[in-house]
Amino acid sequence: MGIVHLILGKANPEKMNGVNKVVYNIATKQAQNKENVEVWGISENTEINYPERIFVTRIFKKKRNPFSIPDDLKKEILAADQATIFHFHGGWIPLFSSLSKLLKKNNYRYVITPHGAYNSIAMEKSKYTKKIYFEIFEKKVIENASKIHCIGESEIEGLHSVFPTSKSVLITYGYDRINTGFYSGNLKEPIIFGFVGRLDIHTKGLDILIESFASFSSKKPHSKLWIVGDGAEKNELIHLLKSYHISDKVELLGSKFGEEKNDLIKKMHVFVHPSRNEGLPVSVIEAADFGKPCIVTKNTNIGHLVEKYNAGISIAAPDSALLTNSFIMMSEIWENQNEYKKMSENAIKMVEEAFDWNRILEDMNTQLYNR
Repeated sequence: MGIVHLILGKANPEKMNGVNKVVYNIATKQAQNKENVEVWGISENTEINYPERIFVTRIFKKKRNPFSIPDDLKKEILAADQATIFHFHGGWIPLFSSLSKLLKKNNYRYVITPHGAYNSIAMEKSKYTKKIYFEIFEKKVIENASKIHCIGESEIEGLHSVFPTSKSVLITYGYDRINTGFYSGNLKEPIIFGFVGRLDIHTKGLDILIESFASFSSKKPHSKLWIVGDGAEKNELIHLLKSYHISDKVELLGSKFGEEKNDLIKKMHVFVHPSRNEGLPVSVIEAADFGKPCIVTKNTNIGHLVEKYNAGISIAAPDSALLTNSFIMMSEIWENQNEYKKMSENAIKMVEEAFDWNRILEDMNTQLYNR
């Protein structure tokens, strides 16, 4: 049969679940590359409520017991060609524990993409419950897998902290470029730093962002910070801005989509993403695609690429002093337009090369699927 992606849900890109979008994109690219690929979803709702796609999708009715395999799913698995590679998406999923045993018993190969489930910060959440669950269930899922596909360094570190293994493979997701040039601005403009994402203060490091920008803007009073996004903690963020007396220098622009969001990113000069915990932030790749140098934490799983391509600054940890210093460094680069332009070109080159789907599909075939 080829490759079967297994996911909770329907891999529906119209929904906001990031894992669903990634699976849809991977399967689409594999199908375009003439791979024999299918996506099998396990969902409460089996209604086909998404547009036609170029790969086969099968939806199976989720059972009440989270460990129970739907009968029709089990039947499809046992009818599959022995050369089929099953690809689990997600971690800490009870059903995958049962599927792991079924596939192992019947000599099928499977790989896992945890999508951030094994990164260092995620492993700390419900730490003791996870320890027990890991020993009883998750450990076998990893042991029986032929490969574990990690998207960043923090996930490999997190995985190795509980289960040292040589099975981990580091491959990023790909990205479909939309840029046809970049907006660089000129020195007469005040420097604009920007963030795009959910207003989750702790996870996204917005507390550090505000503290650091307040410190920086006391030295560069004409600088601006744009925050694009929404969330339940918006009022808390507004209070934070008031406490640092920078409400007049920071614009909360709300959620923006499509061209409206792209137009805002184009007008930013430096993109900032100081997360404490990430899978792989698409917003950083989008900004880099528009030639925006990026300040990121190592926790974003893209810091090693930002460093490799000299496409901005990667800081070792979500720390306000480190971030403040990065603001200062990027401001100095902005004031030297030749240096800024070179870094902008490097950001675009990073997206062109590191997130090229052709290279990533080749890496998945050779390193992940061993084909």
